[in-house]
Amino acid sequence: MFRRNLGPALEAALADTPVVLVSGARQTGKSTLVQHMVAGTYYTFDDAGTLSSARADPQGFLAALPRPAILDEVQLVPELFRAIKFEVDRDRRPGSFVLTGSANIMALPSLSESLAGRMELLTLWPLSQGELSGMREGFIDALFDAAPPVLGPSRLGQPELISRVLEGGFPEVVQRANAARTRAWFRSYTTTVLQRHVQDISNIDALAELPRILSLVAAQATGISNVARLARDVDIPPTSMKRYLSLLQAAYVVQALPGWSQRLGQRLMKTERLTLVDSGVLAFLQNVTAQRLITERQLLGPILETFVEMELRKQLGWSETLATLYYLRTHSGTDVDLVVEASDGRLAGIEVRAAAKADGRDFRGLEFMREQLGERFVRGVLLYTGEQTLPFGDRLWAMPIDALWRWGATPGR
Repeated sequence: MFRRNLGPALEAALADTPVVLVSGARQTGKSTLVQHMVAGTYYTFDDAGTLSSARADPQGFLAALPRPAILDEVQLVPELFRAIKFEVDRDRRPGSFVLTGSANIMALPSLSESLAGRMELLTLWPLSQGELSGMREGFIDALFDAAPPVLGPSRLGQPELISRVLEGGFPEVVQRANAARTRAWFRSYTTTVLQRHVQDISNIDALAELPRILSLVAAQATGISNVARLARDVDIPPTSMKRYLSLLQAAYVVQALPGWSQRLGQRLMKTERLTLVDSGVLAFLQNVTAQRLITERQLLGPILETFVEMELRKQLGWSETLATLYYLRTHSGTDVDLVVEASDGRLAGIEVRAAAKADGRDFRGLEFMREQLGERFVRGVLLYTGEQTLPFGDRLWAMPIDALWRWGATPGR
């Protein structure tokens, strides 16, 4: 079993909150984590009998359970949320109900609103690179620290980087023996998620267009979301396309990255940018192999950017710095791949390049941020495939990709 860096956050939530929900994509290890950390009775709604019992009498079902109770795949019984509210209002003992779900209930407001103020939500993503090696990454905290980066040369060669990117972070995948078995898992996973899981959380009967929509999103990964164009490509109304994209996001298949716009007015684009939840899934849907990434280097950029974005999303779950992730793009074409905004208003920018040499031209977007934001701009980092950590001017640094899981890392706990 992999030690998950979200564990301490889960432990803290269980100590003072009546209901804790661990959500995330299918097969990220949610059930394994909560059963390892909670000495409670486990019930899964993937079991037909348990599902039928809970649906028949939600309140009676809960009242009969010993506490703490672990309820797995709770999105399958939406009527249970009001019953949980009733039970919690009667008895607010911390850690009474530990829920897991493969749907983002923040995208299903009728569920989240019923437990407002009673529930803490944690997201478990696929394994991070630090978790794979038993480390707790601290890149985001180091990013906002005043101290300049001190990092030895990278020893991450191109074959290993490509392997990590193509593998992604799903626990079942990283334990597979070879690329063929990995692709077999991705094929089965995407089919199951689209044919069963999305159907479970939707009221739409006809989901035949979802595979094609997902392929289109994968083809334009890290690009600006153009709903009208996607709808034309599939020949469906834009309103239907919005609904389908919302379902894919709710199922943790697609992730939307908002555009950062605070205080810079209409010069910035605010449209969301879409990508997949895992670089391995993205590479599979693009039919990208290790050999293609070596011979067709232009394919690596979007997949590497997705890889970096998801590593940062994972670290946000345990970093001491409370922060939110964005991208930045102006109407004149200036952009920054990733913007990290701390809760105190400070910002850092990150550019991702699939190149072994850092070039001053790669810092133009970061220089724009620095000029516009002044002292609020803490640091700009260019993550590239080279070896050295190098300064490139005031608060600007080039760093190797593996700085993501080396800079500020500590042994897992």
